Amino acid sequence: MRILSRYFVREMVFPFIFSLLMITFLLFINFLLRAIDRFLGKGLDVLTILEYLFLNLAWIIALSVPMAVLLSTLMAFGRLSEDNEINAMRASGIGFLSIIRAPILFGTIIAVLLIYFNNFILPEMNFKARLLSGDIYRKRPGMNIEPGIFLDNLPDYSMIIGGKSGDLMSDVRIFSKGKQEAQTSIHSKTGTLSTLADAFILTLFDGEIHELESNDFSNYRRIIFDTHKIIIPADDLLLNRRDSSNRTDREMTVPMMLEKVENYDKRLSVVNKRLAGAFFRTLGDSIFPNTLEDGYSELEVARAIVRADTSLTKAKLHQKERRLRSLERQIKNEFGLVASYMKGRNKYQVEIHKKFSIPFACILFVLLGAPLGVMAKRGGLGISTMFSIGFFLFYYILLIGGEELADRNKVSAVIGMWTPNIALAIIALYLTLYTIRERSPIPILPFFKKKVKD
Repeated sequence: MRILSRYFVREMVFPFIFSLLMITFLLFINFLLRAIDRFLGKGLDVLTILEYLFLNLAWIIALSVPMAVLLSTLMAFGRLSEDNEINAMRASGIGFLSIIRAPILFGTIIAVLLIYFNNFILPEMNFKARLLSGDIYRKRPGMNIEPGIFLDNLPDYSMIIGGKSGDLMSDVRIFSKGKQEAQTSIHSKTGTLSTLADAFILTLFDGEIHELESNDFSNYRRIIFDTHKIIIPADDLLLNRRDSSNRTDREMTVPMMLEKVENYDKRLSVVNKRLAGAFFRTLGDSIFPNTLEDGYSELEVARAIVRADTSLTKAKLHQKERRLRSLERQIKNEFGLVASYMKGRNKYQVEIHKKFSIPFACILFVLLGAPLGVMAKRGGLGISTMFSIGFFLFYYILLIGGEELADRNKVSAVIGMWTPNIALAIIALYLTLYTIRERSPIPILPFFKKKVKD
C-alpha cells in the first residue's frame, strides 16, 4: 500500500504544480490588464511595480490552489482510468476507498498549508498591497483630478476644476495655502497638467491672478494672462511609504478578528442592558424585545393600558405618554445600533469561517475529482478543465451568495460559509458511492466512451 500511495502522490504532484502555475498565470494576466492603468504616467520604478504585482499574487494563489487541486485530481484519475490502471487495481482486490486514500491525504496537506497561508501570509500581503496601492494612487495627482473635488495634495496649492475633457481642464481655480508672503488665487478658463522627471507643469490659459499680501492687506495685485505656467517640484509627491494600524477584515489574522468579534459582543451587551433598563424604568418590567417590531408591540400594549387608566389625571397621562414616546425613540436608536454592531460582527465572523471553509474544500475537490476522472476515462487537459471550471463556478457562486447573505444578517456566518462545502460534499459522496459500486449515476460515461472510439 505504501508503494501505491507514493505512486498516487507522484501522479498528483506534477499535475497540481502544472495546474497551479497555469491558473495563477491566467488570473495574474487578467489582474495585470485591469491594473496596468495604475502604473501609466506615474513614473514608478520597476522595483515598485514588481513589488505591487508580487503582493497581489497572494489572493490569486489563495484562489488558484483549490482550483488546481480539482484540476490535478481530474487529470490524474482520468489518465489512470484511461490507461485501465484503475481497473487493474480493482481486479487485484484494491477497493476504490483504498485507491483514494493517498489523494485525500494529499488534499489534506494542501488544505493545512492553505489554512496557514490564509491566516498569516495572505492578510499581511493584502495589507501591504492596499497601502502601496494608495501610495501609488496619490503619487501623480494629475491622474486623480475630478470636477468639483478639491485636490489638496499639491505642495503650497489647493486646486478645484469645474469640468474635464480628456487632458483639458476647464474653470480651473487654484488657491495658495500655508504661511506665505502673499495669498494668491488663480482662475483660468482652461488648463493642462503635464509631468517631467522631477516636476509637474501646470499650464493655464486665459485667466487672472489675484494676490493679497499677508502683512499688508491694502497691497493688492491683479494680473491678467493669456498663458501662465506653474512648475511644481515633485519631491513631495514621490512615493512615500505609510504605516497604518487600520486593517480591513481581509487584512487580519484569526486572532485579530476574534478580538473584534469579542469587542462587538461587548457593545451588544451594553446596548441590551441599556435597553432593558429603559423598559424597566418606563414600564416597570425588565422585558427585552428581540426585534424592533416586538419593542413597538410592547409599547402599543403599554400605551393602550395607560390610556385606559381612568384614575390618571391629565398631567399624569401626558407625562406617561411623553415617557413612552421617549422610549419609542430610544428603541429605534438602540436597535439601529444593534443592527450596525451585528453587521460588523458578522463581517469578521464570515472572514474567519472563510479562512477555513475554502481550504477544507480542497479535500472535497479530491473526493469530487476522483470519481469524475474515473467516469470520464479521459486524462486530457481540456476535459479536466471543463469539469473544473464548472464545479468551481458552482462552488464560488454559492460562496459569494452565502457571504452576501451573512453580511446582510440574513443567515449566520456558519451557514453562509459552510453551505457551499456541504453541497459539494453531497455531490462528492454521491459520485464516490456510485464509483465504488462501479455504476454511473449520470449519463456521461457512454458519451466519453463514444468519443474514445471515435
